Amino acid sequence: MARWIGYTHDGRAGFGRLDGEQVTVHEGDLFDAPRATGEILPLAEVVLDLPCRPSKVIALWNNFSAMAEKQGLTPPVAPLFLLKPANTYRPSGAEIAVPDCAGRILFEGELGIVIGKVAGRSARDLTPDEAAGHIFGYTCVNDVTALEILKADQSFAQWTRSKGLDGFGPFGPAIATDLDPEALSVKVRVNGRERQTYPLSDMIFRPHEIVAMISRGMTLEPGDVIACGTSNGSGPIPKGATVEVEIEGIGILSNRFS
Repeated sequence: MARWIGYTHDGRAGFGRLDGEQVTVHEGDLFDAPRATGEILPLAEVVLDLPCRPSKVIALWNNFSAMAEKQGLTPPVAPLFLLKPANTYRPSGAEIAVPDCAGRILFEGELGIVIGKVAGRSARDLTPDEAAGHIFGYTCVNDVTALEILKADQSFAQWTRSKGLDGFGPFGPAIATDLDPEALSVKVRVNGRERQTYPLSDMIFRPHEIVAMISRGMTLEPGDVIACGTSNGSGPIPKGATVEVEIEGIGILSNRFS
């Protein structure tokens, strides 16, 4: 397993492999045979940045059996999703200023699939077996939602606006490769208190199935992130609170909401 991070150091952006408390600096393309430069930086001396720059973040709804059962939802026949724009992206450690228009906001701790690159094959119209090869690794996502905006108009659920405000899509702190996510759990803490925990084995669609079905007619680019949806336990983020999303093997995505 490798954990890849993005960072800034002395005003210079870079990426590398996280080895304990050190960063082994790399160059080139993260998704196409990155090369170690020989430089090693102490983790304490860098500022975390996004581990990748997606062309899009695809966020799923109703992908966990326990939540579907609790809310009386029928399991979907294909992934239900929306897109989160680039203005929502924030790295771990970033403080997120909540817009006044947002009202009450909710955390949703989620597993993120990160799309990689396969030589000679674009990530479109994939079979499940092919899709597995296009998964580079996994990250943590907080799919933040402005609940009052979502439900403000009875004629139209405002999914995009309610989840598309500045800073409402932090992810990181790393991309972990060679994980078996179905053996792991998502945990969310608000100001240090655990508020959400659920097993990833409860997903209705598994990661390779999600990638295959979304790729039907939609090309997935290297670095794109698919947030796999959340389960029971999503809750409010008080003003000034720090929210941590933890998945073993990936790390802790931590952001303060001011």
